Amino acid sequence: MLLINNLDLTAQGTTSSERRYLIGKEDGPDSLIYYKLAKTYVNPVLPGDHPDPTLLKVGDDFYHCGSSFHFNPYLPIYHSKDLVHWKVISRVLPPARSNMVNDKPSAGVWQGAITYFYGSYWIYFSSGGQWFSKASTPYGPWSEPVQVKTNSTTGPLGYDNSIFVDDDGKPYMVIKNMQKVNRIQALGKDGQLIDTVINLDWINAKLQYSWAEGPVMCKRNGYYYYFPAGDVSGGQYVLRASALTADSTKWERLGNFFKPSKDAANAFRSPNHIAAPVQLADGTWWTIGQSYERTGNDDWSGMGRQTSLYQVVWEGDRPWGLPPVSGPLLTPGLPQSGISWRSVYTDYFDGDDLDASWHFLNKKAAKSYSLTARKGWVRLTPDSSQTHLLQKETDHYYTAVTKLDMKATGDADKAGIYLSNGDQKVFVMLYSGFSNGRKIIFHHDSVTYSVANSFGDQVWLKLERYEHTLTAWCSGNGKKWTKIGSVNSHKLDKAQPNYNSWVGTSVGLFAEGKIADFDFFVCKDGRSNLPAIGYSNYYGVETVETGNGKMVTPANNNGGWFMLSGVELSKETDGPARKVELELMADSATSVEIFADNLDGATPIATIAIGSTDKTVASIKAGIVPVNGQHDIFVRFKPDTSKSVFIKSIRFLQ
Repeated sequence: MLLINNLDLTAQGTTSSERRYLIGKEDGPDSLIYYKLAKTYVNPVLPGDHPDPTLLKVGDDFYHCGSSFHFNPYLPIYHSKDLVHWKVISRVLPPARSNMVNDKPSAGVWQGAITYFYGSYWIYFSSGGQWFSKASTPYGPWSEPVQVKTNSTTGPLGYDNSIFVDDDGKPYMVIKNMQKVNRIQALGKDGQLIDTVINLDWINAKLQYSWAEGPVMCKRNGYYYYFPAGDVSGGQYVLRASALTADSTKWERLGNFFKPSKDAANAFRSPNHIAAPVQLADGTWWTIGQSYERTGNDDWSGMGRQTSLYQVVWEGDRPWGLPPVSGPLLTPGLPQSGISWRSVYTDYFDGDDLDASWHFLNKKAAKSYSLTARKGWVRLTPDSSQTHLLQKETDHYYTAVTKLDMKATGDADKAGIYLSNGDQKVFVMLYSGFSNGRKIIFHHDSVTYSVANSFGDQVWLKLERYEHTLTAWCSGNGKKWTKIGSVNSHKLDKAQPNYNSWVGTSVGLFAEGKIADFDFFVCKDGRSNLPAIGYSNYYGVETVETGNGKMVTPANNNGGWFMLSGVELSKETDGPARKVELELMADSATSVEIFADNLDGATPIATIAIGSTDKTVASIKAGIVPVNGQHDIFVRFKPDTSKSVFIKSIRFLQ
């Protein structure tokens, strides 16, 4: 029996080549090596709402896009060098180019199939028909969209189509419409359909695969592989043939694509809607796929369909997706190249253009902001309804902070921090407003807290998330904070009705009734306590329940580390962070190291000596190499410290 993360891989029939990509808490010959290096990842690599993923490999670069629905500007393009770290680099469609006539969560733009053929980058998408735009680089600019023409033989082109490029460079559209239409047709150099239709409607004629949606294709050893998904709840399947043919007798149904997961702690149990698998130079194959997050009764489906990275292994010419697991996995053997872990982007609004990480929930809001009306601030100008500026929520633990300038004089005047998903009927608002006088108000569902605004027009607001508990604070200077109240956000975080779970939760800024200016937006505030259990990646550590709450400790005597993604330490003009503070318990003297962005060959920004705390939580401060900006923060334990030191939180000080 081979147990990794309490998962019996031998019982799953995994091969030795598969097992080397599954890293757990056990002692082993590589443990001391991986303790020193950031060579593991934990899914999802694209946390938060990233549905219907497509994946493109061009040279040493990877690009991802998917459905953006009513989020606009539509179709964000993500770039990666290692399949683990991703950054938004462009958006294909401004709101004015969408052919849909409403902003419903089920509308907008679907599919986002990014591809490369005939010397150009192309993206095909569904928006009241099939369309494409093209560019010489994924960074854009992208061309005006062109509608794909169809005819009675091809039939309606539907949605969630993909593009397959054969070994000879010839591209094909993999067509999907409703439950029973699955077809393939070649594309010409003008991007339009050519040649005859390869009709595969027999694939799901008896609804064998539910909706058989999001089909993608790849080719290996002369075989064509066709991967249809079930529906949004899960299911991923695979068929193969030695030729592109409509003859059903030439195709073999291989069954489920993913091996079953027996890891009870895994929160992403039903991955599907995979991207076409890609092969790396070392011969390994990989794909990305979506799934909702849920562990037992703890439902995070409201965050949307999150995207994870899976290795694909081959048993002869039969592909298998390795099962989702809760623990760390070995990364593909690729360079990170300075891209950070996917997290909410810190913005001081100093540039002339809005960063590509931001989006809007309706077309009108996309016209209601300005970065030039007040230099170094973003101005939101509402009309008779709310306007907003948002990003996709990526974490279960964070502290969002903003500074705003707005004078509320009536009940309709509101400006502050906003969380919502879908049609915005379930939301959280922390804002400067008016209710029998100027107030700072915190509202979610049927709960409302307020305190008198004694600060004036300029107010600092802070919203802490600790899993499903949200706590609101306000300040006049960003240093001395007044607590407003706490709410349970499970109604927002769980599965949502009316397609809202399709689009996930967004977090950011809003204004109603009156113009409001915002100086900055920080989501992972490093000057606030960052719970250690909020790590996005780790190796050799575990979360344990202590008498003083949940803490992180080494899982064995070979050392380990955890990483907190996207931590904002300070704005450059405010001066760098110069100290770090840890809340911890220790049974004996030891030390831990703090790194910014990487472990591999890096010098720690701090080495913190720790003495015994006699089973009580102590606060220990140490100087650090001065650091500005947003960084992934690594905390590394020394070997031989198993269960002797327990870290509760970390924060940075100026």
